[in-house]
Amino acid sequence: MDKLQKLIDIEEIKNLKHRYFRAIDMADFDLLDNVFSKDITIDYRGGTYRWESEGKETIKESLKYAFHNKTAAMHTAHHPEIEILSEAEAQGKWYLQDIFYNFDLGSVTQGTALYEDKYIKDNDQWLIQHSEYDRIWEQVSPISPDDKFTTILLKEKGIQKKDQV
Repeated sequence: MDKLQKLIDIEEIKNLKHRYFRAIDMADFDLLDNVFSKDITIDYRGGTYRWESEGKETIKESLKYAFHNKTAAMHTAHHPEIEILSEAEAQGKWYLQDIFYNFDLGSVTQGTALYEDKYIKDNDQWLIQHSEYDRIWEQVSPISPDDKFTTILLKEKGIQKKDQV
């Protein structure tokens, strides 16, 4: 594999990860069809949770219920370290910074994590085959009554979660 092809693959993997974050923050779950492999596995370890799952459809369905109309989210990934292992395999590390508002619980979670991903190339398209992270730090706080939101995209695009009684 030549250096130019490796650089192209690295850029395609960067775009892949950015599409993942855009899909969840904007409730564009159909976009995940071109992000996840069919046999994707995940293992996300936070301060108050651990989420392990497998299979594209199972994970997509779970994400729909996590990023619903009573949430707001922002995920960014920085400092990618991507290694092309072969023409069809790669791995990467990403530094995550995120904010997640859960209006049902009245809480906001902020933090950072280190993602470690495995990628496969299928039909000339890079896909996430495995994704995991460990939190570096995580802060959960009540939403301040002084916080005023002028727009929340997930309120319109996320699945409609009914108010709890």
